[in-house]
Amino acid sequence: MPKAERLGDSKIDTLTAWMFSGVQTAMRFLVQCCTRLSKFSHPLKNCFAIWDIAIKRNAEVRSEVVLRSGDGFVVFDEHFDSKSSGKLCIEVTPQSKIVWISESLCIGCGICIKKCPFGALSIVNLPSNLEKETTHRYCANSFKLHRLPIPRPGEVLGLVGTNGIGKSTALKILAGKQKPNLGKYDAPPDWQEILTYFRGSELQNYFTKILEDDLKAIVKPQYVDQIPKTVKGTVGSILSRKDDTKTEDIVYLTHLRGRNVEDLSGGELQRFACAVVCIQKADIFMFDEPSSYLDVKQRLKAAITIRSLITPDRYIIVVEHDLSVLDYLSDFICCLYGVPSAYGVVTMPFSVREGINIFLDGYVPTENLRFRETSLVFKVAETANEEEVKKMCRYQYPRMKKQLGDFVLEIVEGEFTDSEIMVMLGENGTGKTTFIRMLAGRLKPDEGGEVPVLNVSYKPQKISPKFKGSVRQLLHEKIRDAYTHPQFVTDVMKPLQIESIIDQDVQNLSGGELQRVALALCLGKPADVYLIDEPSAYLDSEQRLMAARVIKRFILHAKKTAFVVEHDFIMATYLADRVIVFDGIPSQCTIANTYIYHVYRREFETAGIFDGNQEVIAEKFGKMKPLC
Repeated sequence: MPKAERLGDSKIDTLTAWMFSGVQTAMRFLVQCCTRLSKFSHPLKNCFAIWDIAIKRNAEVRSEVVLRSGDGFVVFDEHFDSKSSGKLCIEVTPQSKIVWISESLCIGCGICIKKCPFGALSIVNLPSNLEKETTHRYCANSFKLHRLPIPRPGEVLGLVGTNGIGKSTALKILAGKQKPNLGKYDAPPDWQEILTYFRGSELQNYFTKILEDDLKAIVKPQYVDQIPKTVKGTVGSILSRKDDTKTEDIVYLTHLRGRNVEDLSGGELQRFACAVVCIQKADIFMFDEPSSYLDVKQRLKAAITIRSLITPDRYIIVVEHDLSVLDYLSDFICCLYGVPSAYGVVTMPFSVREGINIFLDGYVPTENLRFRETSLVFKVAETANEEEVKKMCRYQYPRMKKQLGDFVLEIVEGEFTDSEIMVMLGENGTGKTTFIRMLAGRLKPDEGGEVPVLNVSYKPQKISPKFKGSVRQLLHEKIRDAYTHPQFVTDVMKPLQIESIIDQDVQNLSGGELQRVALALCLGKPADVYLIDEPSAYLDSEQRLMAARVIKRFILHAKKTAFVVEHDFIMATYLADRVIVFDGIPSQCTIANTYIYHVYRREFETAGIFDGNQEVIAEKFGKMKPLC
């Protein structure tokens, strides 16, 4: 039995125990230790780990376990290696709010995770073969990046991966703005050691050029909404000052020249940021999520402009979550996998088709490694069966007209049924959100019939975290019955990973986390029609595909109707049962109708694939029919 004694005022509790042969006896001893240690009052003193305990069958091993108050948990054993004996596995110091864990001593037993409250600790197992391939690490127990993408001159390298996996870190290193420390954060190596580490690879030549040839790198930042805080002045004055190549006209910002940067919308800021990068002279161009906030037409224009930068001696790297834009932009792709905020691994370069398929499949064949349990595969024909269709209710909305200032929106009459998703496509400023607000009863039409009175649940385009409290409190207040219902948990809560953020404060959530919570709140409210405005905003590729699957399954199972505004073509293609196209001049005069022909005509004319000839369209797509 363990024996404890008090040693003066040093507050040191010593437990002396004899561990007998057999695993069960050893486990009983550990349970006794845990029970004794759990009586300490400070919550962080419950965070401990036990390691390197030699368990030998048919042999008695004498161990002495010492807990120093506020310092950590130390094990002394006569069988221990002298290098590890007496070292702290977990240490809590008054100087830091964060507990420190020795990764070389921790065996990943998981006791500290269960004992430490509020999920403050987590242990992630890493593949042992990656230890020698660490490119950068910020500090102890922090995120680390394994390997680097390999850019090639004269080609566009695309990067795809989840949020928090190291894409932005890789961009900083390749731009020369951050020196890779090869995992030696306490004693960073010099450039000679770094070049020796990359010897024999294309990255050796790349970093040598950055050091010797002084290559100029320009990065389009990820968070364009932060630009007005640092950049002041009009769009025209900034573009004229930055225009090294006299190609300002290629970026389609003539109508914004007189506007101040702080007055620009999200989409206008994105186009402005891309334009500032494209018109400068540089050797390395990097674009971090260039399609955010942009509509379909603007995404294609941005992609065409980025492709126009290609020259035999230029490096171009693009991080993009819209897989259709990434497919068009890239010449080859590197996938990033791992555990967000813990570690990220960069794969070798693949062709565009193979790289996107690897990301969707969750399996890297060259490494024989599966980084996701399930593949992201959709049944595009996932619809209600014929018997269910006969029982569905049909709703109609009349022809309507609405004027807001100088903007006029005309809506052609249409209809929808249960278990159906209507996707609204069109440029920014064509009235998609206005139409949604009219259906929700928040705007009254100036002309036309009355909108059918339906119970509506609305997820707005812009999400502002005003609620003071945790996600759990918000869900309990807004959708008390739904968020604990087994079917809702299976269809919505688990796929959106709400459980991982349920105890966080709403006001501290990131954009992607807020988007997932807002989507869960929208789907959790009892309604006849769900109006969802841009559900892909702030989500990475994997989360977008998962959100699309959640919306599709929920609408199908709940036998409800959804109107979705979406610019991501892959999400829109999967979601849509019918399409409402907003045509006309943005911010002036537009019309909303439901003929699928307009979708293909406008999008393919924009892409320059053909000139709208009906014979060509019929040859490619067959006979086009109206959807209603």
